[in-house]
Amino acid sequence: MKLIGELDKIDLALLPIGGNFTMDIPDAVKAVEFLRPRKVIPMHYNTFDLIACDPNDFASRVKPMGVEGIVLKPGESYNLN
Repeated sequence: MKLIGELDKIDLALLPIGGNFTMDIPDAVKAVEFLRPRKVIPMHYNTFDLIACDPNDFASRVKPMGVEGIVLKPGESYNLN
């Protein structure tokens, strides 16, 4: 991921934050540090208790890096401009 962030300009990253089967929030924050996207959407969380977490916590952790965290509701879409 670090190499990708160094070689490419990333506008949007979608990163899992639920933990257990995927990255958890601290791991996803580190991935944002490596990738350096302009915006990031958290995914793969809160579908059942084992991967419950707060996506707004993730968004608040990446904000100081100058990265916009976009938390979507189930079924919601996002257009990258």
